[in-house]
Amino acid sequence: MLYGDLIKKVSEGDFRALARCISIVENDLEGSQEILKNLHFNDSPVIGITGPPGAGKSTLVNALISYYTKENKKVGVIAIDPTSPFNFGSILGDRIRMSEHFNNPNVYIRSLATRGSLGGLSAKTVEITDVMRSANFDIIIVETVGVGQSEVEIVGLADTTVLVLVPEAGDEVQSIKSGIMEIADIFVVNKSDRPGADLYHKNLVQLIHEQPLKNWTAKAVKAIATKNEGLEDICTYINEHNNIAHNEKKPYLLTEKAYKLIQEYKMKNVNKHDLLSGINESLKQGHFNLYKFVEDFLLTK
Repeated sequence: MLYGDLIKKVSEGDFRALARCISIVENDLEGSQEILKNLHFNDSPVIGITGPPGAGKSTLVNALISYYTKENKKVGVIAIDPTSPFNFGSILGDRIRMSEHFNNPNVYIRSLATRGSLGGLSAKTVEITDVMRSANFDIIIVETVGVGQSEVEIVGLADTTVLVLVPEAGDEVQSIKSGIMEIADIFVVNKSDRPGADLYHKNLVQLIHEQPLKNWTAKAVKAIATKNEGLEDICTYINEHNNIAHNEKKPYLLTEKAYKLIQEYKMKNVNKHDLLSGINESLKQGHFNLYKFVEDFLLTK
């Protein structure tokens, strides 16, 4: 097998080999399918960190990295940044915010751009997470783009989903209507030194207890990520959830992953740059109709 040595190095914890594998898979280069079909996964739990912009997701991830590395655990992080709809670029700034861990041999951080995906995840997140799971990490953290209710996508990827909120998030009932409240295994009320945090936490606890009974009851934790307050409770609940819910959730996770992969493969020939060029040409002709354009575009694929 052409990529056997590379895959073997990844499983042994070689970060250079891991970086190369991820680049091949992310850019769909020659050998990407061969790599994916020959990966050997371990049982590293995948923790999804999601929530609205400004909630402190990156700060919490930073604190989690510090917590786990102090326990001599090897941590892999996938940080996803939004892609501009105008120039298709991305700042990939999460690595800057986590710079204190750059030289830690037990930490690997990879930033990804959403590349037009609307659900808070990169189109290649499923595959790249699996590449990470083939390395010898003890835990993998995926931080999503803060985009609101379409962040429900993370539930199809993560073994445990942590929803980060702030007291200023507003009416908790309205938050539930948005959809993202329904996906969390652990709620973190971050920046809980701010006014209204106690009431917001109390209301969250009440709403959790009103949910139908299941094998795992979601937890609500007050935290100040910048001061590491609440961190031990969060990590304890993450471990508890992984032990209780993992086996029952696995078929659903795999179904969601398979669904996303099928979507991606079906969309493989649809290129945003081609779409932009086609739309520009059609606009010049006048009487532009989006539905007619889409129908004609699909007929050429």
